[in-house]
Amino acid sequence: MVDDREHHSLFVPPLIQDHIQGVLSASVVLIMYGDYECFQSANAYRLIKAAQQQLSPSFAENDVCFIFRHFPQKQIHPHAQRAAEAAEAAAMQGQFWQMHEMLFIYQQALENGYLVEYANHLGLDIPRFLQDLSKGVYVDHIIADIQGGYRSGVEAAPALFVNEIRYRERWTIEQLIVTIMAAINERF
Repeated sequence: MVDDREHHSLFVPPLIQDHIQGVLSASVVLIMYGDYECFQSANAYRLIKAAQQQLSPSFAENDVCFIFRHFPQKQIHPHAQRAAEAAEAAAMQGQFWQMHEMLFIYQQALENGYLVEYANHLGLDIPRFLQDLSKGVYVDHIIADIQGGYRSGVEAAPALFVNEIRYRERWTIEQLIVTIMAAINERF
């Protein structure tokens, strides 16, 4: 197999416009392309969160940054695009990560009515939320995430990049922690 860096590296670098937990100057920046209706994406997100929690006592708060980008696979997950739009609408009201969590927790219930319930539960301005969804305000942002994923060699969600290099190891907490630790050690 040829090691074609184009398909192993992140095409769109981390941006301040991304949905970020941590700081972009962190020793390790994890970027996940995910689909809210995808069971594997939910598991990958939980795995990343668990790894971050296990590492947090050993490292400074700014050692690991997590970024989520949308990669809805509409052809197999009919509600994924709309869920991504709901997350973006929530982001405009300062609630991206709260909606993000809710969408992964309740990923079997992503029809429009449920999305409104989640928005209501988070205390969002429902008329604004509905207006943003009906006008497709965030479709271009989601398409840009998808295109950036394709340019980075992503064909399906979930996909993870560690310091802009595609994560190709096993999706276990042990392996992910080893990869994060190695990336932290490379920075020093």
